[in-house]
Amino acid sequence: MQCLGCKTAATVFGACLACACAVGPNYRRPDANVPVAFKEAAPEGWKLGQPQDLGSRGAWWSIYDDPVLDGLERQIDVSNQTLKASEAAYLQSAAVLKAARATFFPEVTLGAVVTRASTIASAGGPVTRNNFSIGPSASWEPDLWGRIRRTVESDTANAQASAADLASARLSAQSQLAQDYFELRIADELKRLLEATMAAYQRTLDITRNRYAVGVAAKSDVVTAETQLENTHAAAVNVEAQRDPLEHAIAVLIGKTPAEFSIAPAPLSGNVPAIPYGVPSTLLERRPDIAAAERQIAAANAQIGVAISAYFPTLTLSASTGYDSSTLSKLLEASNRVWSVGPQLAETVFDAGARRAQVAGARATYDETVANYRQSVLVGIQQVEDDLATLRVLAHQAEVQNRAVELAREAEQLTLNSYKAGVVDYTSVVQAQATALSSEQSALTIRQSRLVASVSLIAALGGGWTSAELPGTKQLE
Repeated sequence: MQCLGCKTAATVFGACLACACAVGPNYRRPDANVPVAFKEAAPEGWKLGQPQDLGSRGAWWSIYDDPVLDGLERQIDVSNQTLKASEAAYLQSAAVLKAARATFFPEVTLGAVVTRASTIASAGGPVTRNNFSIGPSASWEPDLWGRIRRTVESDTANAQASAADLASARLSAQSQLAQDYFELRIADELKRLLEATMAAYQRTLDITRNRYAVGVAAKSDVVTAETQLENTHAAAVNVEAQRDPLEHAIAVLIGKTPAEFSIAPAPLSGNVPAIPYGVPSTLLERRPDIAAAERQIAAANAQIGVAISAYFPTLTLSASTGYDSSTLSKLLEASNRVWSVGPQLAETVFDAGARRAQVAGARATYDETVANYRQSVLVGIQQVEDDLATLRVLAHQAEVQNRAVELAREAEQLTLNSYKAGVVDYTSVVQAQATALSSEQSALTIRQSRLVASVSLIAALGGGWTSAELPGTKQLE
């Protein structure tokens, strides 16, 4: 009888596999509105960089050739708490996938039951009996209509979307650190500029005092020179108020408290690098947020199949074996051996439209994810276009501003020489010096904006990440 039961189960199992199918639509990535080239990529007379793979440079921040920045960026993966939260979210989605895959297989349990029941005997009196049973049991629901397969398909896509979210969080932290770092270094450059200006103003003050001492300059000239020096000193002190919050922000990004972290002042080395931008279609593979949006479509598409599968009957195969006896001491005797095996077929015949509503909801969710994906593509293209335009304008502005700095310095020196010769009054010197300082400060501001915009462009291009880095089926096992 046991062999007959096994044969029956095997026959049913084989029949289930033979007729198994997956209901619902198979996934196809929807199209998106992607131009052939970026509008701001190569206007006449200006070109940012040659189209190539940014990822070929390795860590994207290495393009700036700054060892301090490199060391800070490498601490992001180790200590950033926001990134650790994203990693935990990814591991959670991977665990959900493993749980879904487990439903492909039978569930086996081992149980022991003791009952004590009272019945009415034929003589009319109550009879109390004990019953003992022990043994394994198994149940399995064949995936006839692909409900489990679609669930696994959906959970796989969700896990991949979570992995892309993790990459997006990593890129966001990296780009924010780089931007904060460059702003901090510009603050260092501004501090050095103001200190050098203070030294120059001190020399001018000494000249003015000497001229006043011999009676060729007014006392007001001395006071004006002193005021100019002190105002510049105050500005230099104020730079610390700009620098300190940036240092604190970098500390938090690498998982440290501000009290245990500091960055020594240093010159900002290097210029704004050329950024390889590629073509718009590559954003679909290079931006983790767009890849996450696309994977969410795949997950929603599979859920349509899960919802449709509810229209079909479910088959559950169950089997059990073990021992059953009213006497504990004789429980494991061969005569008390019992077994059972058989299928159970169930079909919902009335649900007041619940399944129809679930399918409609799944389709609406799919449409929502498609719209979100297409919007992500449009926003991604816009961000690249914005950054390309910003860098183009700033590059031109830097050229003009650098010429203005040279002219302002020359005017300052000529005016100071004329003052020494008694040709002009001290007001002209003050105006020339103020213009020179303002021009140099503007040049630093433009340099900061160009560096920040270049980091923003790299992030908008995906930072060298590609969708090929998403975990595959084997990696998610």
